[in-house]
Amino acid sequence: MSRHPSYVIIGGGTTGCILAAKLSEDPAAQVVLLEEGPSDRNPWIRFPGTYYKTCQGPLLKRYPWDSAAELARAPGDTMIQASVLGGGSSINGMVYARGNPGDYDDWARSGATGWGYADVLPYYRRSEDNSDFCNEAHGMGGPMGISFNNHVHPLTRKWLQACQQAGFAFNPDFNSGNPGGCGYYQIAARNGRRTSSTSAYLNPALHRSNLQVITGAKVLRIVIEQGRAVGVQYSRGSQVLTVRAEREVIVSAGAINSPKLLMLSGIGDANELSQSGIKVQADVPGVGKNLQDHLEMSQVYQLKGVQSYDRYKKAHWKAWAALQYLVARSGPIASNLIEGGLFACGSQTDKMPDLQYFFLVGAGIEEGTDSVPGGTGCTLNFEHVRPRSRGSVSLRSADPSQLPRIAPNYMSDPYDLERLVEGYLIGQDIMAQPAFSRYVAAQHYPGRTFIDRNELGEYLKRNARAALHPVGTCRMGTDPLSVVDPQLRVMGIENLRVADASIMPNIVSGNTNAACTMIGERASDIIRGLPAL
Repeated sequence: MSRHPSYVIIGGGTTGCILAAKLSEDPAAQVVLLEEGPSDRNPWIRFPGTYYKTCQGPLLKRYPWDSAAELARAPGDTMIQASVLGGGSSINGMVYARGNPGDYDDWARSGATGWGYADVLPYYRRSEDNSDFCNEAHGMGGPMGISFNNHVHPLTRKWLQACQQAGFAFNPDFNSGNPGGCGYYQIAARNGRRTSSTSAYLNPALHRSNLQVITGAKVLRIVIEQGRAVGVQYSRGSQVLTVRAEREVIVSAGAINSPKLLMLSGIGDANELSQSGIKVQADVPGVGKNLQDHLEMSQVYQLKGVQSYDRYKKAHWKAWAALQYLVARSGPIASNLIEGGLFACGSQTDKMPDLQYFFLVGAGIEEGTDSVPGGTGCTLNFEHVRPRSRGSVSLRSADPSQLPRIAPNYMSDPYDLERLVEGYLIGQDIMAQPAFSRYVAAQHYPGRTFIDRNELGEYLKRNARAALHPVGTCRMGTDPLSVVDPQLRVMGIENLRVADASIMPNIVSGNTNAACTMIGERASDIIRGLPAL
């Protein structure tokens, strides 16, 4: 590695790992990837069925957020983000859902030229090694192993029948360009093992002499000289180090830390930066604005006459699950436990689905109800995936060690609460359909059936949760509040780009990790000056 690498990438999450691998394909380019968290050696990362361990443990960083006034509960909520190589792709539930084509066309209409659905689809296809599809929407031979679950619980099939009884058509492929209806989720896994951006992209590139990955590196600021990004200052242990970049600095630290880092480096709203005692390098008022996230809620049911995955909490069943996996790559360890889903419209006037459902054959640990009477349960989780509310990320001070101030402003637009109410009622109706209701002993959480919409709305204000899909805080576009242009270049600063979930003008109506993979693929071509696919 030369003294001054060509590219310094800040953040080894989903997009950062992809960029490090793709940019280092050029032997003339020297690439350094800085990641604050550890490597992805934690064994629970590998298996789909153990993601609940990775999404609760030491691979996370918690950011308290200011509760919106509309949320009728005490402060103390946190925004949780991955802190490990691979980022969210190493700890998430692996659901592979790109969203609606209209999401990306909205991006293009808002000023993100070249990021419409027809533009991004080739990059989705290039990233995929799909076990089941190869057509105009899907690819084979790419780095990302995508497949249906190796194991599907019989009760998932019953739930999908209940969805159809409730009036929703079966959809064999949510990523075909028409996501509406119910069906089986494809997941980011291959042969019963998680596919993260680390395992798919970064690890195969680690043998290259022109690629250096530094973990445990907390970035303090971007070094800017005469309007140009020239390097990165970071701490590792007790040392404070600086690495300079000959070509570009690329920020891929996520929707919380990317705007924080820009602001610490003097890029943001000039008045706010001056109040924090930070020298203004570029007055970019949109930095940290436009924060979006999905809100979610769950219903947990006690089951009768059927065994759910809850049985595998017992030691002898855990041993049986391990044997199933070792012999046949089957059983609950080979499943992400989120096997069936639904995309629905919360209003007859909606042109695109704005509600997403996840069915789990087990009691939901996120609700604090990981056991139900009788020991067997199931969970129906849903999200409002096209929110109108917007929040922000800002600095508390110029001290890099201080966590940023996060104001998500959930439900600040009344429309979002209306859709959550409708989504809850739709889920309640599905669970009451004959195909599934015969297996239900009782509703365990929240323990009642809602009829009154106002009462349900108040309940959701107290209990809806962040889905932890933050995006949008370094918005891509061409208007005065855009932070990066369609080439991902930061406004007002040369040789500096942002590439991660923060660039999304609007949140996608599905799980955001697939879109972050696409952003990594597309950004790598843009940075290298390659023609669009």
